[in-house]
Amino acid sequence: MDFTVHIYRKLLDQILKTGYVFQTFTEFIENREEKVILLRHDVDAKKLNSLHFAEIQHRLGIKGAYYFRMVPQSFDEEVIKKIADLGHEIGYHYEDMDFAFQRTKNQEPGIKIKDIKEEDLYDVAIEIFQENLEKLRKLYPVKTICMHGSPLSKFDNKALWKKYKYKDYGIIGEPYFDIDFNDVFYLTDTGRRWDGDKVSIRDKVVGNHSNRFMKLRFHSTQEIINAANAGRLPDRMMMTFHPQRWNDNFIPWFKELMFQNIKNQIKRIYIRKN
Repeated sequence: MDFTVHIYRKLLDQILKTGYVFQTFTEFIENREEKVILLRHDVDAKKLNSLHFAEIQHRLGIKGAYYFRMVPQSFDEEVIKKIADLGHEIGYHYEDMDFAFQRTKNQEPGIKIKDIKEEDLYDVAIEIFQENLEKLRKLYPVKTICMHGSPLSKFDNKALWKKYKYKDYGIIGEPYFDIDFNDVFYLTDTGRRWDGDKVSIRDKVVGNHSNRFMKLRFHSTQEIINAANAGRLPDRMMMTFHPQRWNDNFIPWFKELMFQNIKNQIKRIYIRKN
């Protein structure tokens, strides 16, 4: 069984044996190590799973970055404080273009969805971004952000930065803009698999399939463990986890498997249509 907490611990143990340094995203930007892994966690749902991940890493002397959405299934002051107290970085998992779309649609009941354009949302979205960032900064001095994919939305949340600059708001980094993925190998469990680019709408990076990384393709976590054991992993990596996908208990594990399989089929249809 893949995507269990057991195999997650096994992955961390093997990577630790190979001499990598684990840095938060802020640490990487400010003082990058040469042989380094960035553990990024998108806290989309089941926030207690993320707390469990943070506790496991703390016991191993590892730090990571945890990006929280501003929705009930993610944002939780107590969970955020506990993860921060363990030495991890807290960031904002922003989806403010989609929030702006929802607000515009609700405030103008007669408007047709097809008539709402991307450029109509920028000003509303930046207001929401500032509100949410300030709310999160009351708990932690947030310096980095990371886009939430909002796969069923017609709007890309990164589009907000076509008009505005996140660095004007004290943000020093956003992975999709501030990491050179020709140099940093990117792995994400999007789609509940490590080769889920065909079912990923927005969690994609430029450079991950450059000549340098062409032969590095993994489907299962065990394949990554084997590559680490064989010394085949690159010196610089970002690994993105969605902790709600990882369970040792069979019932939630199986539910997540079924839900993700259905979600992947929907995303395949969306990709074909667009």
